[in-house]
Amino acid sequence: MTHDVVGLGNALVDALVRIEDDEILSRLELTRGQMHPVDDARWQAVYDGLEALGATLATGGSCANTIVALGMMGARACFAGQVGNDSFGELYAAQMNEACGGHALQVSDAMATGKCLSIISASDAERTMLTDLGAAVALSGLGGFEARLRDARLLHLTGYLFLGGPMAETAWEAIRVAEASGVPIALDVADPFVIGAVGDAIHQVLRDHASIAFVNEEEARALTGLDAEPAAWKLSEMLDTVIVKTGARGSLVVHAGELTRIGVHAVDALDTTGAGDAYAAGYLYGWLRDWHPSASGDLGARIASLVVAQVGAVCRKPETLRDAVRAVEENA
Repeated sequence: MTHDVVGLGNALVDALVRIEDDEILSRLELTRGQMHPVDDARWQAVYDGLEALGATLATGGSCANTIVALGMMGARACFAGQVGNDSFGELYAAQMNEACGGHALQVSDAMATGKCLSIISASDAERTMLTDLGAAVALSGLGGFEARLRDARLLHLTGYLFLGGPMAETAWEAIRVAEASGVPIALDVADPFVIGAVGDAIHQVLRDHASIAFVNEEEARALTGLDAEPAAWKLSEMLDTVIVKTGARGSLVVHAGELTRIGVHAVDALDTTGAGDAYAAGYLYGWLRDWHPSASGDLGARIASLVVAQVGAVCRKPETLRDAVRAVEENA
């Protein structure tokens, strides 16, 4: 097989800017702590006004965060999505190459690369965000990714894909190809908003197509009406493995009729963005190596702790990630 894990997701460049004075937000007519959907022109105008403060740019999007972490841990990973024919798209492709040794990105000449600007207030790390989805949600068809998918050990998807438009159709196409090729599917539900918007589609994927599901407590309750543990058991009636993330209390894994409780690796948290994506990367790394859920979950918790101890959704230090892998392997 060419790849261990392939992922299909919304390709968004993350731009992180730290501000000392929240008065900037008022001048930009932004509501502190909220996410503002904007078009490319508005995004660029705000970004250009803040760039002098020092912006950190990195690949983003929930699925991409997981795939990048897997690639840096040493898994054979590949990400598919769509970027624009612009400097942000070039940066995205270059960072994917660095993390995974390649990618399956398509390039749109008609739309700009999708991007999310996170303006981080120095006083309390509160994030005010502007998001331009751009080319990310307009991917129509698998293109060259189909051949890579057919030879993979696992397809990783997130709930955001099913919110409609061309990307939703492409996600269903990927599911059909995976099932025809005997490739199991992992779904990270990713956000309670997704369940409220397209709950029927998420239930269908969980019930009829996925083998592994990642949900947090709020998502589990939205799907089942139950608290974390009974929700985990209920969801396990649909698929092989269910992981319910319970924040500072750790996570629960139900697999093969067995419940495993996973603890956390406590750190001083600076930013929880991407923690769930990091956990999924660690867990899937262990799954690829047939580890017991306790070891896979422990690695997930370790990778998540590395992310929340920094600003940014991915720990971009391959050796640090591989140290975490080695720590689990020694006790697995």
